[in-house]
Amino acid sequence: MNLYEHTIVARQDTSPAQVKSLAEKYTKIVEKNDGEIVQTEDWGLLNLAYTIKKNKKGIYMHFKIKGAGKIIEELEKNEAIDKNLLRYMTVRVKKFDLEAKYFSRKDEYEKKEYKKDYNRD
Repeated sequence: MNLYEHTIVARQDTSPAQVKSLAEKYTKIVEKNDGEIVQTEDWGLLNLAYTIKKNKKGIYMHFKIKGAGKIIEELEKNEAIDKNLLRYMTVRVKKFDLEAKYFSRKDEYEKKEYKKDYNRD
């Protein structure tokens, strides 16, 4: 069974309800093809490196998927025709890093550090 990290970028004007339905839609596709979503991360609205289809920002979602290669084929086939998506990318990995939070907010990180120092006594 292969391990994949899959990231999608939705248009900046996509509503939170639409983002949630996109995540559910692609989760169902993975499960229908005998795969498993190990972890889903909502990275939120981030600046794009360059303008894509008149969008300067995008809503990022990241999935960690366990399954066969046919899952990725099916995902990308559906994503290619989805009007709400700007880009998608899949990378095959040897193992998942479930501890890392790539786009956690700086203020959340500082609050956690403050709590750690405060409870030290």
